[in-house]
Amino acid sequence: MNRVIASPYPYQLPPREACARVALVIIDMQRDFIEPGGFGAALGNQVELLQKIVPTVAELLRTFRELRLPVIHTREGHRPDLSDCPPAKRSRGDSSLRIGDPGPMGRILVLGEPGNDFVKELYPEPGELVIDKPGKGAFYATNLHERLQALSISHLIFTGVTTEVCVQTSMREANDRGYECLLVEDGTESYFPDFKQTTLRMIQSQGGIVGWVTTANRLMDALRQAYG
Repeated sequence: MNRVIASPYPYQLPPREACARVALVIIDMQRDFIEPGGFGAALGNQVELLQKIVPTVAELLRTFRELRLPVIHTREGHRPDLSDCPPAKRSRGDSSLRIGDPGPMGRILVLGEPGNDFVKELYPEPGELVIDKPGKGAFYATNLHERLQALSISHLIFTGVTTEVCVQTSMREANDRGYECLLVEDGTESYFPDFKQTTLRMIQSQGGIVGWVTTANRLMDALRQAYG
């Protein structure tokens, strides 16, 4: 059986002949959020909390590549003129640096700047889909849904940061569009550990109202058994 041990009950994978319908989604594993000097640190967060999932996500990425399964990377960022950044988003909070301001790794959360790029351990390979998004959700103001439909993808495995913001938002957007969504518990992280735990409970509540939750090892074991 092509099943992943998960909560609130096992997650059903597509059959072997349709294995390309399941894709790994890596949400916003960017230097601006994960490394010192970026936007996350400017907001007063401990970026070290996010750094700890990099090896786990890297192992998942290697597994998907070995099995030749689709991979999607998302990257939150804005045009250099900030025309796609609402003033309310830029002005909110009490931060020393705001979106578009010069920072240690270039302008904060601006496309093409060094800090907006992916961490080196999770850098996309040619052929992997990269989605630049101006909002929290991966489907807002992007062509992600159309790209997934063109590839006949029906099952999405979510990893990345932060659990309660961009990851949860993207997962809820995907759920509303009919995708079967699975969140990897040790492949996602938050600056606030209690926020992560609350999000995990919300996602799998009421029989999986948004989706399922599993661990990286359980997922990789199931993928290798199903598609290896």
